[in-house]
Amino acid sequence: MTESSALQGRILTPAGWRRGRIDFGARIERIEDDGARGDADERIVLPGFIDLHVHGAAGVDLMQGSDVARTIARAHVRYGTTALLGTTMTAAEDDIAAALRGLAAVIAAPDADAAQILGVHLEGPFISPHRLGAQPPLTVEATLESVQRLHALAPIRVLTLAPEIGRHTELIPALCALGIRVQLGHSAGTYEQGLAALRAGASGFTHLFNGMTGVDHYKPGIAAAALAHAEYAELIPDLQHVHPGAIRLALRAIPRLYAVTDATAATGMPDGEYALGSQRVHKCLGCVRLASGSLAGSALTMDQALRNLVEVGLDLADAAQRVSTFPADYLGLSDRGRLAPGARADLVVLDAQLRVAEVYVGGRRIEPG
Repeated sequence: MTESSALQGRILTPAGWRRGRIDFGARIERIEDDGARGDADERIVLPGFIDLHVHGAAGVDLMQGSDVARTIARAHVRYGTTALLGTTMTAAEDDIAAALRGLAAVIAAPDADAAQILGVHLEGPFISPHRLGAQPPLTVEATLESVQRLHALAPIRVLTLAPEIGRHTELIPALCALGIRVQLGHSAGTYEQGLAALRAGASGFTHLFNGMTGVDHYKPGIAAAALAHAEYAELIPDLQHVHPGAIRLALRAIPRLYAVTDATAATGMPDGEYALGSQRVHKCLGCVRLASGSLAGSALTMDQALRNLVEVGLDLADAAQRVSTFPADYLGLSDRGRLAPGARADLVVLDAQLRVAEVYVGGRRIEPG
């Protein structure tokens, strides 16, 4: 049983900022004003960060299977991530299945000192061979049966597909009926194909702008469909994958644009060579690339994503929603991503420079490394 704890500081609630005290056990019990005036050293209390696109960290990659997901979740919690989705790479079905079995074992026996793993983001293999990005050329067309086989191994919460491939758009309603959020990504599709997929039930976009057709005004593509119609989309705000100007464009167009890291095994590690699925990637000066020079995931952490959004021009409350509230809402999780009585006590405490000072998962304090 989690003991009751309390924090004082500047607390972000659904109604805005409050200066005072938050009391919590495993869930938030109350938030009270104390009438105190803030100072330069005042602590900032935010909802725990939720990352819906995580491949790895601490030198390990989810596709290695076994219990590496535990290592990944323990690494990311140090940066304020209190919940995440383990994300696959394109691979043979047997290899994906092995990774999901390992992930399922960690979900069944969660680590108290780690971010909670909410399930799977199946990023491959149902993508376009013409928009692979850092994915290997092992794409296949999705069938309901193949998705059901994988879903039976570990809960698929988000699935990326290219809507122009085969019967993918026709398949979307059946995937939604399984409780899966379908995202469009790694796609060479047209604006019209993107719009048709949204009308069929697709609800998001995978790392907006990256790995998809763009915003050409004569021949708009998937990114244009997102800007014109999306309520939700994920974006990698490492300031390498997407120019700050394009981030601002997306913020104006997509009401619930949210941040993901697309973190790889290189996250939290020194420069060097690491695994990304079956491929090798190189981290240098904070950037992760294939030997060809193409970007290959990132070494981003969610606390840095928050700081980067503030650097781009968002106020802190808006930026915080995009690393916590909006991803929670996208998954339909009303008791996460917000600080309110009854919500899970997943909290991040920041100092005045927005650096992580304390992290709580389900009310349990975890020391940042």
